[in-house]
Amino acid sequence: MNYIPSIDKNFCPLILKLRAFNEKVKAVKDKSTLEIVLERHSGYNYFYRIDIFKDGTGHDEENYDIVERLIKSMLWVVGGYKIYIKGSHYIFSRTYDDYLVNGNRKFDSDFMANVYEKPFEVVEVQDKLPLFKEEKVKINTNLDGCRIGFDAGGSDRKVSAVVNGRVIYSEETVWFPKINSDPKYQYSGILDSMKTAASKMPRVDAIGVSSAGIYVNNRIMVASLFLKVSKEDFDRHVKNMYIDIAKEFGDVPLVVANDGDVTALAGAMDLNDNQVLGIAMGTSEATGYVDEHGNLKGWLNELAFVPVDGNKDAMVDEWSGDYGCGVKYFSQDGVIKLAEMAGYNFDSELSPAEKLKVVQKMRADNNQMATTIYKDLGIYLGYTLAYYAHFYKIKHVLLLGRVTSGKGGEDILNMAREVLHNEFPEYKNINIIMPDEKSRRVGQSIAAASLPKI
Repeated sequence: MNYIPSIDKNFCPLILKLRAFNEKVKAVKDKSTLEIVLERHSGYNYFYRIDIFKDGTGHDEENYDIVERLIKSMLWVVGGYKIYIKGSHYIFSRTYDDYLVNGNRKFDSDFMANVYEKPFEVVEVQDKLPLFKEEKVKINTNLDGCRIGFDAGGSDRKVSAVVNGRVIYSEETVWFPKINSDPKYQYSGILDSMKTAASKMPRVDAIGVSSAGIYVNNRIMVASLFLKVSKEDFDRHVKNMYIDIAKEFGDVPLVVANDGDVTALAGAMDLNDNQVLGIAMGTSEATGYVDEHGNLKGWLNELAFVPVDGNKDAMVDEWSGDYGCGVKYFSQDGVIKLAEMAGYNFDSELSPAEKLKVVQKMRADNNQMATTIYKDLGIYLGYTLAYYAHFYKIKHVLLLGRVTSGKGGEDILNMAREVLHNEFPEYKNINIIMPDEKSRRVGQSIAAASLPKI
């Protein structure tokens, strides 16, 4: 490890820990192949294979130490409610206990059960694993016809009328969905915006929606816009909200996607290329991905919960109760964490967003501590992108979000490039960029409109 953060000196990149494990296993004769399959809605699944030490050879805990992190990573990269394990009874038993018996990963299993509306399962397989089934969310990027593109933000909602690829009308409307408990508020707001866009076109051929949250078959499974809505009202009135609203415009194609995926798609359209991973560093870490065929994969891409640091004493995420997860490295929390580790004392009355602004102002004034904080974030990112490349085929990385604003964003960008390209020569062709503000805003509405195929 040639790049050690100046502040967080105990950072242990998970990619280096994984590679060291692989080399140790490669050198011994007593090894076996572990096969893991994650299954999600409609039978779609994800396969992963890794060589491990054979059970009972004195390395059981060492095996589990790395495989547990991999399973956790895959679960939040891809999603799923059922884990198949073949090749190690020990790993199966430990995983079963962690996810199903009030163990360390109970948060994860409960979350996934809610997303996919299925009981969470961990299954040991002795013979045949399920057949591979891949989801492909194909995107019709020629933007033919008359389309509505809707972007559901937490502070404003944006809608565009797009006719044959040209935005003929666009508006932003301030609203307050996160503090309204009656889902009629969100329903009427979304419908009003879409009706306005529809009135500017001769007809509506398709509707594309970009929104923060998790969506399965156009259904809302988890979304912060409905933070105050009761579970009963969420199940009854929210889950099918976009489907119900689309029916108001007749039998038109509808595609609802996570805003991270739509951001990545907007970047892919702007770059005129594919294999794009978008990472937005803000309140949390939001991500999206466009694959080598220009499609979305139907994965969760919730990298905020993916572990990136193998140091077991790393900061714990309060929500999931797990250590070393991306949210504490690639968000305003990451900036605040490093500032406090460096000895800076924030005013206790400040919100996290205000604390971020303090550090950004310090960096604008060329404060050395602030510069070091952002360079350390770049070191985090450089090593972590190599770990993400373990699951994604990446040609381009788009960095977004308020953490990347100003001089600090340039520090992150430059250091991440240096670390990734010098430490991992096989990834030297990965292009790390920050798009301009215009591309982010206008491109987003066009990308959302492009989601459905007419």
